Amino acid sequence: QVQLVESGGGVVQAGGALRLSCAASGNIFRLAVMGWYRQASGKHRELVAVISGDKTNYGDSVKGRFTISRDSSKNTVDLQMNSLKPEDRAVYYCRVTQRGKDDWGSGTQVTVSS
Repeated sequence: QVQLVESGGGVVQAGGALRLSCAASGNIFRLAVMGWYRQASGKHRELVAVISGDKTNYGDSVKGRFTISRDSSKNTVDLQMNSLKPEDRAVYYCRVTQRGKDDWGSGTQVTVSS
């Protein structure tokens, strides 16, 4: 089974930065798509960033501010978040997709104060 554990969330002032990390255990294939999603209170879950091989994709609201990276040797995927805005407040979830199956972490809270 795949286990995903997020860390790095917290409270930060607008304009600040946080780095989230997702530690994956289990059998993670090289072709797996790994990414970050978020869900704000009362809103739908949305894409933040995904990475697959050399390709990355970012949600429109975070382009130019967030960077996703993956360390295959450690089975981790990180999200560097810069220039944070109050609207970035949400629970951030790590996701792995492979072989037609999704696995999710339990999430980490990010709060941005103005």
